[in-house]
Amino acid sequence: MTASLINRATAATVPLVPIESGNFEAWARAQARPVREWLRATGFTAARGQIGLVPDAAGGLAMAAVGIDPGDPIWSYGDLAPRLPVGSYRCAIDLDPAGATAAATGWAMGSYRFDRYRRPGRAAAKLVWPKGADRAAVTQAVAATFLVRDLVNTPAGDMGPPELAAAARRLARRHGAQYRAIIGRDLLRRNYPAIHAVGRAAAKAPRLIDLRWGRPGAPKVTLVGKGVCFDTGGLDLKSAAGMKLMKKDMGGAAHVLGLADMIMAAGLDVRLRVLVPAVENSVAGDAVYPLDVVPSRSGRTIEIGHTDAEGRVVLADALTEACRETPDLVVDFATLTGAARVALGIEVAAMFCNDDDLAEAVSASARRAADPVWRLPLWQPYADYNRSAVADISNEPSRAQGGAIAAALFLESFVGADIPWVHFDIMAWNLYDRPGRPKGGEAMGLRAMFGAIAERFGRRRAPARRTRG
Repeated sequence: MTASLINRATAATVPLVPIESGNFEAWARAQARPVREWLRATGFTAARGQIGLVPDAAGGLAMAAVGIDPGDPIWSYGDLAPRLPVGSYRCAIDLDPAGATAAATGWAMGSYRFDRYRRPGRAAAKLVWPKGADRAAVTQAVAATFLVRDLVNTPAGDMGPPELAAAARRLARRHGAQYRAIIGRDLLRRNYPAIHAVGRAAAKAPRLIDLRWGRPGAPKVTLVGKGVCFDTGGLDLKSAAGMKLMKKDMGGAAHVLGLADMIMAAGLDVRLRVLVPAVENSVAGDAVYPLDVVPSRSGRTIEIGHTDAEGRVVLADALTEACRETPDLVVDFATLTGAARVALGIEVAAMFCNDDDLAEAVSASARRAADPVWRLPLWQPYADYNRSAVADISNEPSRAQGGAIAAALFLESFVGADIPWVHFDIMAWNLYDRPGRPKGGEAMGLRAMFGAIAERFGRRRAPARRTRG
């Protein structure tokens, strides 16, 4: 979690000097000549991400100068823990509380390594907690992010519906939450037919994970996460290349467990509920056929136009149940569409929201947290794309364009009309290394949504302005 952050310096602790990019010359003039000349001779200019190591007379390290982008304070520190020589460092200048918190967050995020299946790598360098850093906020954000990354990075053979449920159970125990799961044919008896239909062909039984925490009278916040632990595409089978990253198709479930971890660790005064439909979309004799019609918990029927559009089908049952208690907020996360990635790329979470004030709060929180999200429209005319000639709705849009919007509108049709709702269509994966964000599973929109929830329910608010378009 935050093991790369330590409480106190020792005699061997090296001063870490963050220098804003573009301010090197002004800073250098104030330094002793040997330091100034050494850094210039080694080509250090305080460009973002640049490290300048200055030796002392005994051959050790006298200081480590690092280039910082003031417009991106968190990730400017993101690759320092793995790149600096092993040892301990302390920030040699006083940072304001926001800067100290950003430095600690970025440093800790960059120390992540998924070592479950390999020998541990080189130890990360350690940073003495910067003075003024919000330790609780850093610890909560880093722990939740590492949980998401670990869950998504774990291969599907070790992260099927039972293992995902076990992870939720461990989280519940750690925070004193209530946990239950509805498994296999019990889904039919308890009226979750769409979840059962998608998962029934798998060797590992489908299930609905249900976690509850918080004061009964507090505002109700319900999180729903797509938990497709592996997606073959069903009978509309994916190609080998298309299946390559499908262990990450439970990324939405990982996100809501991570967000729940942050909420419970922070002790927010909400009545939290987490719903995860956990399935594998497999191929077997009892798999759903293309053009089958399956019932849903809402009473509406779904035509399976394409068996590889299964995420929205399992979410339909979970969202129906989420809205049954008329919560004050419903949030879902899902690795739902390639169309969202075409629109926004892999680094920005697509957000849909039926509440303008809430959407702006999430966007503002995202900017503060350096956790980018971008709102896409719930453009109602595209709801026609989901029409079916034989059922109430189809899971395959009739147009190739606007796929992320059509999928969001499919989900919205299972959300109560007066319930504030946010939907994140996410990648949940880094295709390449970036500072603090290594290749592999990634949390997207997590800190943004937590900040909005903490703000929304941390004080009294005027009634929200809502829109359906």
